[in-house]
This record gives sequence, C-alpha cells and structure tokens, in this order.
Amino acid sequence: MTDKRRLYILLATTLSSFLTPFMGSAVNVALPNMAKDLSMTALSLSWVASSFILAAAITLVPLGRLADIYGRKRIFLYGAIIFTLASFLCIWSGTQSFLIFSRVIQGIGGAMIFGTGTAMLISAYPVGERGKILGINLAGVYTGLTIGPFIGGLLTEHLGWRYIFLFTVILGIFIIAIVTFMIKEEWSEAKDEDFDIIGSLLYAVALFAIMYGFSLLPAWRAGFLIGIGVFCLFFFIRQQLTRPFPLLDIRLFLDNKVFAFSNLAALINYCATFAVTFLLSLYLQHIKMLTPSQTGIILVAEPVVQAFFSPFAGRLSDRFEPQIIASIGMALNVIGLIPLIFIHSDTGIYYIVSCLILLGIGFALFSSPNVNATMSAVGNKFFGVASATLATMRLTGQMFSMGITMLVFAVIIGNNPISQAGNILLLKSIQVIFFLLTIICFGGIFASAARGKVHR
Repeated sequence: MTDKRRLYILLATTLSSFLTPFMGSAVNVALPNMAKDLSMTALSLSWVASSFILAAAITLVPLGRLADIYGRKRIFLYGAIIFTLASFLCIWSGTQSFLIFSRVIQGIGGAMIFGTGTAMLISAYPVGERGKILGINLAGVYTGLTIGPFIGGLLTEHLGWRYIFLFTVILGIFIIAIVTFMIKEEWSEAKDEDFDIIGSLLYAVALFAIMYGFSLLPAWRAGFLIGIGVFCLFFFIRQQLTRPFPLLDIRLFLDNKVFAFSNLAALINYCATFAVTFLLSLYLQHIKMLTPSQTGIILVAEPVVQAFFSPFAGRLSDRFEPQIIASIGMALNVIGLIPLIFIHSDTGIYYIVSCLILLGIGFALFSSPNVNATMSAVGNKFFGVASATLATMRLTGQMFSMGITMLVFAVIIGNNPISQAGNILLLKSIQVIFFLLTIICFGGIFASAARGKVHR
C-alpha cells in the first residue's frame, strides 16, 4: 500500500474521530437551550446524551465482527451514511421523543464507525508506527472536543442548537466522499467465518438490560432489568466458549492479560470522566449564569490540552511500556477530579480551568497508550472485534457515567426541570457525582497498572 493511500485512510478515520466528539461536546453546551425549546426535564435531557451511547454500545461488537467478515471499509462507509442521515433527522426534531429516536439512529451509525476506524488504521500501518498514528487519530478526537464547545456555544447562541447537527451533516458528506472515491483497499481477515446471530442477540439484550436498568435506579424496575441482563450475559459467555466462530472470543479476556486489563482500564476511565463536561456545562450556565459561548470557551481547556499531548503520548507508548504511561495518566485524572468535589457558587473560573487542564493531560497520557496496548495484544484476525470491544468499553463507561449522574439527579432533584430545581439542589448533586467519579477513577489506576508489559 502506498503512503498516499495510507494518508487517505488516516484522513477519513481521523475526521470521523473528530466528528462524534465534536457533536457530543457541542450538544453538551446546547443542552439548556434544548431543554427550554422542547420542555425537557433533567432526566429526559440526560437521555439526549445517553440514547446515543446506549445504541452504540449494544451494537458495537456485532458490527465490529461483521466488519471483520464482510469488510471494514464497507461497514465504515455504511456507518458514515447512517450517521449523516440521522444528523439530518436531528435538525428537524420537533419533540424530545423524536430527538432521542434520531440520536439512537446516530448511535448505530456511530458504532459502525467506532468499530472499524481504529481497525482500518492498524491494518494499514506497520507495528512500529502504530503509537504515532493512533496519537494523531486521537488528536482528532480531542480537536473535536476542543472546537465542539466553542462552535456549539456560538451556533446555539446566535443561530440555534439545530445548526450543530447541520455542521455534522456537512462533515459527514465529506467523509463519505473520501471513503467512496479515495480508499480502494478492503480488509476482511475473517471472511470465511460465520456470523453468530444468537450470540449477537444475547449480547445486545444483556448490555441493554444492564445499562438501561442502571439508568433507572433507584426504581424497582432497575433491579429486575439488571438481573435479566446479568442472566443473559452469563449465557452469552457460556455460548461463546462453545462456538467455533464466536462473536467475541472470550479467551481474549481469559488468556490475554494485557487485552483484558486494558479494556477494564478504559471502562473505568470513561466512567470516571465522561460526565465532567455535562456537569460543568450545567454548573456554568445555571449557577454561574454564563452564556453558551462563554461556557464553551471555558470547557475548551481540557480538549485543547488533550489534542496537544496525545500524539506525544502515542509516540512514548511506541518506546516505553503503555502500562506505565497510561497509569500515570489515570493518576492525573484523579488529581484533576478531587478539586471539583468542592466547587460552590463562588468558585473562580481559573479554579475550574486548572482542573480541566489536569484532566486534559491525564486523559491524553492514558488514551493513546491504552489503545496501542490493546490493539498490539491481538492478531490481525481480531482487529475489528478488538477495536469494537475497546470502543464498547468506552461507551459503556460513558453510559455508566451518565447513569450515575441520572441516579443522583433522580434522588436529589427528582423529575423536575433543571430551571425549577434551584441552585442548591443542583450544586449538591454535582458535588456528590464528582465525589463518586473520583473514587471510581482511583480504582482505575490499579486496573491500568495490572495489565503487564507489551514490549518484550
């Protein structure tokens, strides 16, 4: 494969890596305006973010497996098309139900992109360049997170929140054009193997029941759904161990320590950090009374640092053990979260920005070394599933992060609009959530350190 072809693959996957975090971070800034336009409560507003994550999480591994069998470029292209069409639907959402439905379709398209993008990059580039390329790709993620709050704030304040989705439609069309006309290669190392339909259904039901049930806590239905999810997960694992061509090779977790603990560390890291932007967006606009654009400028601090340090962290992981670098990154995340537990109505903006900078450095040092370790721990045949599994851990962690947020909101605020909750209850909720996220992140240091060595 020529260097020019590799660059097109890097461009398409990096733009897609930019697209979804841009949309997510821009939408976070627009949430108060969405709530006002569509009369949404605190809990229904949380589902604007959670519906996308849940839909993506339950379809990622099956779609990653389909990509290994039928072609990663093909599934990536279909995902970009579905994501773009769903973004168009979001523009025309007139009710909260239709907006959440459109976000579900977006999540499925996003899963097709998440489950194939990293695998395409790993397939195209040699082993010695993986850390560097993954660092560049993750810089696209953080650039999206950087630009998202700022552009999202400007668009929301001056044109309306629907223009955020118009921006994603335009970028989605550009990605579709690159993949269609510039990338000719296809990767399908498992093309002679069967797709496990029964396993896919069991997996989807198990993950949906657990994650949706978690979001319903403390209602009695939550325990019932979580129980069903655990039951289905148990049978899924048993079924996978007996299949000649499993959806998810469970032995990757049982026999591969690096793969197992890298995925666990990713799950914990995203669970501990994803809700930060959501919470600070509410804090800055409802308690500090800042405008969407002012909020976006402040929230930009974390992803700017992430974008700057991520390629550097990726190169480091090509030379030194990802285990060490990622664990240092997780520890910095803990240090960045602790001060946020103590924020109050008079907390200074510089205090918030300092915490975001620490989180940005920590996240950059964790992410690309962790991805490098995960993908380097498996053979070519499993790149699609490994990429999808890692993305599932990311999205499941994000869903749990929002689940914790919704649970605390339900207990402290109840099913009331945020505007009626009062600053005292909202601030108390935010402080409790940051405390819980800090405890979770501290446990992640040990998961990251336990993975073992990648470089021999």
